[in-house]
Amino acid sequence: MRGGTSKGAYFLAEDLPADPAERDEVLLRIMGSPDPRQIDGIGGAHPLTSKVAVISPSAGDESDVDYLFLQLGVEEATVSDRQNCGNLLAGVGPFAVERGLVPAGDGTTSVRIHMVNSDSVAVATFPTPGGVVDYDGDTAISGVPGTAAAITLDFSDTEGSASGSLLPTGNVRDTIDGIDVTCVDNGMPVVVAAAADFGLTGYESVDELPAVTDRIQSLRLQAGKLMGLGDVRDSSIPKTTLVAAPRDGGTICTRTFIPLKPHTSIGVLGAVSVGTAVLMDGAVGHDLAHFSGNRLDIEHPTGHLQVEVELDPPHVRRSGVVRTARKLFDGTVFPRS
Repeated sequence: MRGGTSKGAYFLAEDLPADPAERDEVLLRIMGSPDPRQIDGIGGAHPLTSKVAVISPSAGDESDVDYLFLQLGVEEATVSDRQNCGNLLAGVGPFAVERGLVPAGDGTTSVRIHMVNSDSVAVATFPTPGGVVDYDGDTAISGVPGTAAAITLDFSDTEGSASGSLLPTGNVRDTIDGIDVTCVDNGMPVVVAAAADFGLTGYESVDELPAVTDRIQSLRLQAGKLMGLGDVRDSSIPKTTLVAAPRDGGTICTRTFIPLKPHTSIGVLGAVSVGTAVLMDGAVGHDLAHFSGNRLDIEHPTGHLQVEVELDPPHVRRSGVVRTARKLFDGTVFPRS
């Protein structure tokens, strides 16, 4: 399925090995990792298309399904469960209905999703006319051609998703390598820094951003320790987002690295976390942001992503976003031997 601006393979947990090590080994063979082209698997040779969602009936009473997100390396044989993916999350509700885990409503369906990675809950609401998932609609999201049906995602308990705290270092602002940063975690651990401090405008194309990769790595390695995440050299978190004043009517302009490859847009929960950061007085980006209305318009290399964040400092009351998803293929995949 395409979920938001990502693409991934969605599996029922019962169809994969129960042992995590065996499961990960099978998924690497399915994706074709490690290989820069993932030529012998179904991966798309990019972190945004080397993703897996594992879905099962919920083990608790507060949700309908459990959703485990796994980020697979492309050139490395790595499988990480240390983060959520808000883009693939957009496809979880429709997948649950398609696979009969949740009954469809007549008109719309809401699915309560337990995000296993962070032990938080999201509610996805999407159209199901006649009890069938309808992927067609007129909602456009930047980074995806055409339009599709709107899927509303409302989040709760995303504060401190991987680090245990909205501000994992205990500070609104820290200094690393002489650069002011805000380390925030509202669904995704993110290090926010001003693009100008890297000698950038913040409006560079994705192809122009690798020039600062070494500095980004130094920043995130030190930030990972400050955030209580330990040695993040082989981890996909924290992400790093460089911010600049908006230039297309948005709230803030962003350039994001995942964790070192420049993102063609920005992740859903990454955008929520960046939006949360710039709302806070004293945070990096707060003085660059232009606020208008309840929604935060996050500019990125291929357009805009609108999120909603309600803060009751130092806590988050709620956050939400509108995404789209589409079923691309339903069938059998053959892992390489």
